[in-house]
Amino acid sequence: MSTATIPTATAFDALSQAGVSLWLDDLSRDRLESGSLAHDIEARDLAGVTTNPSIFAASVSDGDAYDAQIADLATRKVSVEEAVRMITTADVRSACDAFALVHHATRGQDGRVSLEVDPRLARDTDATIAEARQLWWLVDRPNLMIKIPATVEGLPAIRKAISEGISVNVTLIFSLERYRQVVDAYLSGLEDALAAGRDIASIRSVASFFISRVDAEVDGRLAADSPLRGKAAVANAALALEHHHEVLDSDRFRALAEHGAHPQRPLWASTSTKDPSYPDTKYVDELVTAGVVNTLPQKTLDALEDHGESTRDDTMVGTFQEARSVMSGLAQAGVDMAEVTDLLERQGVDKFADAWEELLSHVEGAMSR
Repeated sequence: MSTATIPTATAFDALSQAGVSLWLDDLSRDRLESGSLAHDIEARDLAGVTTNPSIFAASVSDGDAYDAQIADLATRKVSVEEAVRMITTADVRSACDAFALVHHATRGQDGRVSLEVDPRLARDTDATIAEARQLWWLVDRPNLMIKIPATVEGLPAIRKAISEGISVNVTLIFSLERYRQVVDAYLSGLEDALAAGRDIASIRSVASFFISRVDAEVDGRLAADSPLRGKAAVANAALALEHHHEVLDSDRFRALAEHGAHPQRPLWASTSTKDPSYPDTKYVDELVTAGVVNTLPQKTLDALEDHGESTRDDTMVGTFQEARSVMSGLAQAGVDMAEVTDLLERQGVDKFADAWEELLSHVEGAMSR
């Protein structure tokens, strides 16, 4: 009789089996060099990494992992902006290599690493396109995704990047209306690429729908005893998922799929809870459905390992009518969701721009030593 032990199912196994791809919302050179990222890929079923200016600002300012490269860049007398580009693309390139096996095993769906364009360009279409091209060329890895903000000015940049074969992570999506525009930009970009003779099967995209920031803003506009508190973000995401399903069933997408097009997967971003009274895995537990990505900061990843569920059922399909009822209730309570999402987009762009300036300032100081 065999005495082999059957491995215990983990929360990570359960989510993977439910069709949720887990990506880490963090990256640092120390994580790369220490083997921490490689461990999480193996032990926690990590299928990708997202980065943003805040992550890089924190990473570069912490410890001495970047000192040698910064010293070399200073010796070469490169500009601060070019130094930051070299630092961030080096980390992302290494992360792409770390995920190469995942990328191969999933036939290009996962193993993705995202790198954002300079957020100060969020209102400049042409500059965003130029930056996306430059970053795509610099990293030079097939599992890269370029992050482009879903501002009005970002929409044509998304379409153009997709049309040129650049895989895109569309970031800072808060409203359903903007999400619909993002999906249209993706499909239009695929149609443009197909018309130009490109292999559209090589193009991938995710649409990063922000979660916890929506509840944080909406809850502040509701009475303390409102039953709608903590409901807005998941309802918003559910209606986005409903639109995603409608697109997959559309003649427009089916025509592209015949040529190898892939769905633009919804990605749940900002999934750490802002309200300490909510369960720390709330935005994992309530957003389980097949064919999506959930990006987790380290704290939420650790919480999943500590007390995450080892079996998972879909918690989103079948909730679309309930989500509409939540939105109706919010309107009746005086919450203007259009106003909320417009505010959050402006704040998101400003926050990342400020973090980019912080990153520039730190690198400039280090180069002048």
